[in-house]
Amino acid sequence: MRNFFVLATSLTAIFSFAQVEEKQDSTDYNPIEIKEVLIKSQRKKMFADKAVYTFDKDALDKARYAKDLLNTLPELNVDPISNTIKSIKGGTTLMLINGVEATDNQIKSIKPQDVVRVEYFDIPPARYSNRADQVVNLVTKNPENGYVFGTDLTSALSTGFVNGSAYANITRGKNNFGLEYSINLRDYDNRENNNSYAYTLPNDLDEMVNYKTDENRFDHFGYTYQNVLLRYTNTDSDKYTFQAKLNLDILTSFSDVNGNSNFFTNQNSEQHTVYKHNNQHYTKPTLDLYYSRKFGKKDEVSLNFVGADYTTNSYNFSHEWKTNTNEEVYQYITNLEAKQTGLIGEIAHTHDFTKGKLSSGYRISNNSIDNNLENLLGTDNYNVNYLEQYFYSEFSGKTKKLMYRLGAGITNIHNQSKEESTNNWVFTPKLVLGYELAKNQSLRFTSSYKPRTIYSDELSSNVIQVVPNIVKTGNPFLKIQKSFGNNLIYSYNSKYIDINANAFYWYRKDAINGLYKEIYNSDNKLIGFAETYENAQNSQQYGVQVSGSVKPFGTDLLTLKIVLAPSSESVKTKEGKTIKNDYIGNYFSIASVYKNFSVNYMFNIPTYTLNGAFLSTNENNNHLFMSYKKQNFTFSTGMYWIGMPSEYKTKSLSESLVDYTSHTQIRNNKNMFVLGFSYDFSTGKKTNVDRKLQNQTAGAATF
Repeated sequence: MRNFFVLATSLTAIFSFAQVEEKQDSTDYNPIEIKEVLIKSQRKKMFADKAVYTFDKDALDKARYAKDLLNTLPELNVDPISNTIKSIKGGTTLMLINGVEATDNQIKSIKPQDVVRVEYFDIPPARYSNRADQVVNLVTKNPENGYVFGTDLTSALSTGFVNGSAYANITRGKNNFGLEYSINLRDYDNRENNNSYAYTLPNDLDEMVNYKTDENRFDHFGYTYQNVLLRYTNTDSDKYTFQAKLNLDILTSFSDVNGNSNFFTNQNSEQHTVYKHNNQHYTKPTLDLYYSRKFGKKDEVSLNFVGADYTTNSYNFSHEWKTNTNEEVYQYITNLEAKQTGLIGEIAHTHDFTKGKLSSGYRISNNSIDNNLENLLGTDNYNVNYLEQYFYSEFSGKTKKLMYRLGAGITNIHNQSKEESTNNWVFTPKLVLGYELAKNQSLRFTSSYKPRTIYSDELSSNVIQVVPNIVKTGNPFLKIQKSFGNNLIYSYNSKYIDINANAFYWYRKDAINGLYKEIYNSDNKLIGFAETYENAQNSQQYGVQVSGSVKPFGTDLLTLKIVLAPSSESVKTKEGKTIKNDYIGNYFSIASVYKNFSVNYMFNIPTYTLNGAFLSTNENNNHLFMSYKKQNFTFSTGMYWIGMPSEYKTKSLSESLVDYTSHTQIRNNKNMFVLGFSYDFSTGKKTNVDRKLQNQTAGAATF
């Protein structure tokens, strides 16, 4: 133990601490456990990078499906907006079933009695690091002939809010057929936004003039997202697995804005009228083929191919004019047709040794976009291509009480935009150490270094008018951001408390940062400002995050879930200015389960965090939900944003060239009352797939 503390202290002095993302080929390497702790209704085993939960008969009998079991884990909760399982710490949570990425419908289709264990990776496996902050893997029993089907619907009564789904699975011998459909609909007609821009520009006489725009806007906006999934699986658990999935994503969205603004020039003011409209739609088919083969008891090879080809159409119309005279201030149309092809290929190999497991692999992804664009600068047609390659190898093992995971990889990012071509090779090492302090306590240390791919909108040269004299655009000359992060995590769990305390530190070189830049004409005269991106010298983030649950009675009768994260963040701009912000991230949940009844109340206190050129608050929560279960039925009701609308605030930094403030409220969802209903039926069990590779093509390109 003394040697571990010496090692951890030395690494801490060199690196400090941070929350880690990593890349690894599989969640299915040999487990290296710290020790199990029996909690009421749960048995927990701690590992260097995950916790493994099993459930007793009482917990299984109370749950209607596997999703209810996940909701009892200390750092997981059902998100009321999407009705899916997410981490109370925030970020992206990736759900797997037997190592295969799973939808919410698939999780609902699993009977609690079929769940063998749940693996919760708070340090994600390496291959998911660029997609997830947490990974949850449900391990289920062997397949049997049978079928399962179900439906779920939640809807508000007074406004456009619907979450719905239906699913069916049939298993016959080694074959499984699955069909799913889901829809998320939002249609809000009462969103209010108040914003202001203040800045200084020279006039024709080179005299400095103070400008200010005060806008008050009301808009009607919404979207409909639909997903259809068809899946076929053929598996022999001792030999091979083959899976083919055809996935269809359909999205339509819109926004209509009507408003007015006061435009000030020094002390003079003009009344302006504003109208904006935008919409977007795409239909994205994706083919996903997977095959794995076992060679003896120690080796397995897995192959994965994912391909998508589709077109995204985006339209944006913006018009502002003087109210009294109808004199035009500006008018423009942005019309984008982006034909996009995404391809991913991956091969992975695992080998079991006596003292550990070696995992190696290679992944290549390519996203090619053909843009037909009409904007302020005219019409244009240009192609962009984003290529990423990743070679990785990782070994996990144990020496006495010290558990470790050592990984090394090489990442190549090649971006070809209209104006610039970049090619970067980055070495990406990874270290995970774990040590058992006592039966119910552990200490873990992680350290990693990785690049961050630049998003298409950050590289885009498209120009959008925001208000008079201010536009928004990307930066085609951005370099990739390289991040170095560390964690020191102390974990304690018992019948009453399951908590993690994480001291973290992030250092990002060439950090991608948003800011306002000056615009000059051909005569080198300042004529306006552009909201855009740059590579800052660096950014840093450090603090302590405490997360987990407290059960005062040692049962689910009362559960308190909490996140408290006092943190500090800073950015050193390209010009050498340092911008700093301190905040306390937080989240609170109070839940009670008694027989077939459950109630859950969740809330937070919004805080300002750095968001490019601005400080922005996270979404406010104040929700209460209740449900009653009767055999295969669940009836639920609840209220969102009790006593308040959802609210979002943004303000520019004191160092900004433009003084900007924004306050948005969606009044439709204040005291939004919802009713829900779900039903499921099953016989037998569905085919399990222990899939070692899981990939997804890039999202839709838009501006």
